[in-house]
Amino acid sequence: MNTYVGVDGCSGGWFAIAIAEDSQLYYRMFESIEQMWAEFQAVPLILIDIPIGLPDWRNRSCDVAARKLLGRRGASVFPAPARSAINEIDYERASFMNYQTLGRKLSIQTWNIIDKIRQVDRLMDNDPRSRAVIRESHPEICFWALAGGNAMAHNKKTEAGIVERLGILQALNPFVESTFRAAQQSFRRKDVARDDILDAMALAITAASPSHLLGTLPDQPEKDQKNLPMEMVFTRRYLSHLE
Repeated sequence: MNTYVGVDGCSGGWFAIAIAEDSQLYYRMFESIEQMWAEFQAVPLILIDIPIGLPDWRNRSCDVAARKLLGRRGASVFPAPARSAINEIDYERASFMNYQTLGRKLSIQTWNIIDKIRQVDRLMDNDPRSRAVIRESHPEICFWALAGGNAMAHNKKTEAGIVERLGILQALNPFVESTFRAAQQSFRRKDVARDDILDAMALAITAASPSHLLGTLPDQPEKDQKNLPMEMVFTRRYLSHLE
């Protein structure tokens, strides 16, 4: 199937955008990552906004590089938790384990997505095929690359940020705006926020880029103790002036 998928965590579960060969966009929400994988396991590439490779002795170089690249938008890149912390069910204990491993406490933002990190990690264990298809990215890195190497000027939660990101995506795919409006009408905002839709679109459009134009932060990702890459995928398709 020449369909490419972008997946973003949302309050209702996981929001996915799929791009078909004719550039049409399709959207779905899944309660679990296993449901998403069951639907899309035959596609060539799924980009997901969740840490996959997890550190066990120092902060991930992809997180550090992404924050530096994004400048004022760098705060949107939450430091990935230590692997030793993700199976703790109590924040204080998880934060302690993170400090013991990485020398820093666990941020509340990271703790809020810890269950989703566990879901993806469990999938990678239970179905090794997923490792070849599901790769980590970050929406703000995707937008940076899709905008020709320019970080977004506005926070994605603001009206200006929504308009800015929608304009970038619409210029790359003619079905973006209509799909964005339809998805908004299909889900309660408390389950799927507007920026969740745009983030999944940016991930999907990146995934659909020719494979030889995909790059990673860093260029040669390290592997974690489970041999999972600690990376963020982006496209070089619109970065020719930077090369």
